[in-house]
Amino acid sequence: MTGPSGRRTGGVQSVERSLELLELLADAGGDVTLSQLAASSGLPAPTIHRLLRTLAAAGYVRQEESRRYALGPRLIRLGEAANRMLGTWAAPHLRSLMKALGETANLALLDGDEAVYVAQVQSQHAMRIFTEVGRHVSLHSTGVGKALLALKSDEEVRAILDRTGMPARTPRTITRRRKFFEELASIRARGYAIDDGEQEVGVRCVALTVAGTPTPTALSVSGPEARITDDVVANAVPLLQQAATELAAELSYQERES
Repeated sequence: MTGPSGRRTGGVQSVERSLELLELLADAGGDVTLSQLAASSGLPAPTIHRLLRTLAAAGYVRQEESRRYALGPRLIRLGEAANRMLGTWAAPHLRSLMKALGETANLALLDGDEAVYVAQVQSQHAMRIFTEVGRHVSLHSTGVGKALLALKSDEEVRAILDRTGMPARTPRTITRRRKFFEELASIRARGYAIDDGEQEVGVRCVALTVAGTPTPTALSVSGPEARITDDVVANAVPLLQQAATELAAELSYQERES
């Protein structure tokens, strides 16, 4: 049996519906009206109002002066804890990538109009590339960022670029929209992105996304461009794909058959 939005039921209905409302709030950008929630969920407005009132009392939802509903501050703590756990779950895959390729392996999430690195295993080379965990980077100039943008429609990408611009991080950064959309089309066709010294001079990175994650997620391998040759990229892509598939399987929610 499924609920109004296709969620399988069988647990505690009020909990399932509350979680569904939180997910709809997140999908809407974190801010929505009661009528929009009713249209999206298929639930009666009085039911939604009752559930939101309970969530608001616990700090997971807040009602703005405009009467719109927004995600509440208590979710921040849960999100931070979940990000730490994601790094823990990804660590074995990142270690395997580093050992197989000899270069630094990273995990990044989409965070608003930026990407944020949440886990990393550094190369053992004396000369190595590392990005601090917790660092936010631009989407248009990084491998993980371009891979994450390739998941979105061109209209969504334009809206992001309208807000962020396309500043040149290095002389190789793509700063013209027409060329950038051609790059996104190539990424979608081949299934992975390359940062060819576009974020940092002398650094090359290959990245691809992890399917089915609640927050858009990307894996990457990065190193000095002298070592990240086209042959290394060709070897890295299937290993990244395997790691992404395995991580996605571990993160997926498997419901037990009753």
